[in-house]
Amino acid sequence: MSDIFHSTMNKTDKIIVIGAGEFAEIAYEYLTYDSPYEVVAFSVERPYLKEPTLFSLPVVPFEELQERYNPAEHKFIVAVTFTQLNRVRTKLYHQAKEKGFSAASYISSQAFVWRNVEIGENCFIFEHNVLQYHARVGNNVVMWSGNHIGHRAVIKDNCFISSHVVVSGYCEVGESSFLGVNSCIADNKKVASDCIIGAGAVIMSNTKPGKVYKGNSSKAVLVDSYRVFGVQEPEHEVE
Repeated sequence: MSDIFHSTMNKTDKIIVIGAGEFAEIAYEYLTYDSPYEVVAFSVERPYLKEPTLFSLPVVPFEELQERYNPAEHKFIVAVTFTQLNRVRTKLYHQAKEKGFSAASYISSQAFVWRNVEIGENCFIFEHNVLQYHARVGNNVVMWSGNHIGHRAVIKDNCFISSHVVVSGYCEVGESSFLGVNSCIADNKKVASDCIIGAGAVIMSNTKPGKVYKGNSSKAVLVDSYRVFGVQEPEHEVE
């Protein structure tokens, strides 16, 4: 279970941001102004080390991280997006733990997280996310701004949920899946592992692993709304 951070807390812990791209810069901003963490360094794998500093802080080779910083005194968070279907972020998360570091999570003070929600480690949850009653979020999950995670929904490990996504109640999103902007998962549905749900897609039935889904099902079906809810159809004026 992760710590939940708020802007009123004092800077009590030191953290290393793994990554040095745009997401890492955003992570620095949010951690600096809305968490109890003091960012002390960035770290990337040696082939991707382009500049020695970022925001006047050192950018150190990931391969040397445990030699430069004591794992007992520093936590980490991986600020990498969905590169290679979340595989890069997942690899770095596990390798940092193998080096002896503990993973942190960031939950925006502007997010709504109900009291019995469970959130794992190495998660980054932006502002205006709504996590309802008994929702569960696994490890290594990124939730960009403005998503709705319904009651008792489950987001499994290594997922990336972009912005303004609706995951309805009792849904399950499988490991390493990507949910595009404004996509919607109907209640009680399962998104299998490694799926890509395209922007604006509407998922009305369970998906299959490793598939890409796009578009929506907005056409009228044969069964009318009166039959669905068991109510009597009113008389309509003939046009």
